[in-house]
Amino acid sequence: MHLDGEDWRSMFQNFKQEAWRLEMLPQYRVPQEAEEVQAFRDGKRIDPASYASSYTERLIRQHSEGKRNGRVHVVTRPLSEYLRFEFSRYYRAHALAGEEIRILDVTDRPNPLADAQDFWLFDRSTVVLMNYEPDGKQIGRKLYEGDPAQFLEYQRIALAESVPFAEYAST
Repeated sequence: MHLDGEDWRSMFQNFKQEAWRLEMLPQYRVPQEAEEVQAFRDGKRIDPASYASSYTERLIRQHSEGKRNGRVHVVTRPLSEYLRFEFSRYYRAHALAGEEIRILDVTDRPNPLADAQDFWLFDRSTVVLMNYEPDGKQIGRKLYEGDPAQFLEYQRIALAESVPFAEYAST
């Protein structure tokens, strides 16, 4: 089943304990971000402590309800322009709002998740596969209808092999 619109939004509204994401790409082409990426190129930065959006408001609310939001992004150095943008524009503010963001840098070692693709995992039972073109353009989201065991193993590996975003960003 392909997920769009209200079906997709409901995944984030209705999970009970955890929404978790694995990100594998060095860039994501999101048309809605074009102006923000250009502002980043122009040297404009946001203050993560005062930044607010519907996403950060949801993170804060869900964190106060005891729900967890997290992600691991697999990266290599040098970081792409998009990753530098994402770290500056989103990750700092989202971490302050309660998202548990971790980085798995595979620059100087084999990628333990080389066979994984981007996905969301909700409540350790529902998997949504995120499908992208090689250049980062999203081509769809699909509800995975099989056993989530492989994705739970990807999550375990990602968490074990990564470091907190704040630690990674300070190096």
